[in-house]
Amino acid sequence: MAVSKSNKKKHHQSYISVPSQIINSISQASLESLLHSPKKKQSPPSKITVLLKNPRFSIFLIFVLGFLYMLFKMPFSQNPCSISQEKAGFSTGFSSFRSNSIEKAAVFDEKSEFWVQPDGLGYRPCLDFSEKYRTESLEIVKDRTKYLLVVVSGGMNQQRNQIVDAVVIARILGASLVVPNLQVNVIWGDESEFSDIFDLDHFKKVLADDVRVVSSLPSTHLMTRPVEEKRTPLHASPEWIRSRYIRRIRRDGVLLLRGLDSRLSKDLPSDLQKLRCKVAFHALRFAPHISELGTKLTERMRSKGPYVALHLRMEKDVWVRTGCLPGLSPNYDEMINNERKSRPELLTSRSNMTYHQRKLAGLCPLNALEVARLLKALGAPKTTRIYWAGGVPLGGKETLTPLTSEFPHFYNKEDLALPGELEPFSKKASLMAAIDYIVSERSDVFMASHGGNMGHAIQGQRAYAGHKKTIIPNKRQMLSYFMDTSLPESEFNKIIVDLHRDSLGKPELRTSKNGRDVTKYPIPECMCNNTVARSSIEVK
Repeated sequence: MAVSKSNKKKHHQSYISVPSQIINSISQASLESLLHSPKKKQSPPSKITVLLKNPRFSIFLIFVLGFLYMLFKMPFSQNPCSISQEKAGFSTGFSSFRSNSIEKAAVFDEKSEFWVQPDGLGYRPCLDFSEKYRTESLEIVKDRTKYLLVVVSGGMNQQRNQIVDAVVIARILGASLVVPNLQVNVIWGDESEFSDIFDLDHFKKVLADDVRVVSSLPSTHLMTRPVEEKRTPLHASPEWIRSRYIRRIRRDGVLLLRGLDSRLSKDLPSDLQKLRCKVAFHALRFAPHISELGTKLTERMRSKGPYVALHLRMEKDVWVRTGCLPGLSPNYDEMINNERKSRPELLTSRSNMTYHQRKLAGLCPLNALEVARLLKALGAPKTTRIYWAGGVPLGGKETLTPLTSEFPHFYNKEDLALPGELEPFSKKASLMAAIDYIVSERSDVFMASHGGNMGHAIQGQRAYAGHKKTIIPNKRQMLSYFMDTSLPESEFNKIIVDLHRDSLGKPELRTSKNGRDVTKYPIPECMCNNTVARSSIEVK
């Protein structure tokens, strides 16, 4: 505090250091009135005047005014913890893709028509098994003489499909199912077991009235050498399975099956189709530690509004297996061609077609530029938040530049996870795929750049959950327009919208085409509309 003297009379004045923002917000006259009360010649000073002359009161008043100023100027988050968490959680992975850090609130266009969900036409899960099925179940779950062993292979989603079929085959044979054995993945070296990925107790409980599931063979069957069947044809019918295996499993007590991928027919009796849905959508729930992290990442993506999930298939092995070229550069194209020539057994598409023919036939994955153009044409705002699932693309993160430059709010699980959260999963490809599955399935809009097991499984589960918007790229019809450089953007966008009016996840009957998987198209066997009685089973 400083004291100044005047020539006429001693007069004490008080000073305080105040931020310039506060001083500027108070006019000079107002400030003077706070420190110097006007002189009253004819009336005695009022209590207010006395207070204003008091230095302590003046300081207190300035402090209050300053506090009020800062209160109205400072932005406050509705979630006090969110800012600090996001700063920590979004600092890894492909963070260089972001034009603005996520903690800087961006304005997302949630009212865009892009987020409008398809009309589900009242369809809901409906797993009402027949009286005959329920009666047979009483005897099947009591049986202790027949056991089915299965070995499933491939990635997590491929294994998942085989587990669904294993349960159905066990039901056809009236046998108990030993928890499926997951073959070690030769590509990723993942040694995860069933219970590492899925909730085993939940699996057994949900299927208790359909198929008896046991963790291992009983002692009465341990010395039995299982009969292994290696010649199961593709798309085998229930009749074929019974005629081929029932006598053998009754005689030996144990049957071992391997490589069930696409071995069971997609066209089954209604009760067995319902069982498929029950396994896929209810019994196969991810293990608690996976579900917990998947839920956390989903909440972080949704914290600032709706989001799109993309399953991008741009890894090196995908280009080799599909017979397609990434188009990144002549060197990359030559690399893929050379590997395909040296390992022709990897080619899974039609070998008599050229790359250009495959491309126009819709057999090739979309690249980053094509994904960006498709989303933009379908009305995705530039502020759209995107979660991308999948492995590191051939060519590294620079490959995704055409997509991230158009949609800068672009994240994967490494971006979203807090330090150390992914550590328990880092060397387990199946567990990492499960996390991607959870965040993708729960998105507002989902799209896969190239079908595949994960894309098909998520498409079916989103349909079963109420037909959430799922973009199914109409590659066969749209790619010729992508190649037409003379087409104005407005005309291109109109064409793309027209081509996808029926490809956004609306209800579609499985029976409209032969060979469709009920876990991808759950209507009519597993879903019914409001005019049909609904099952007591709920989507979880």
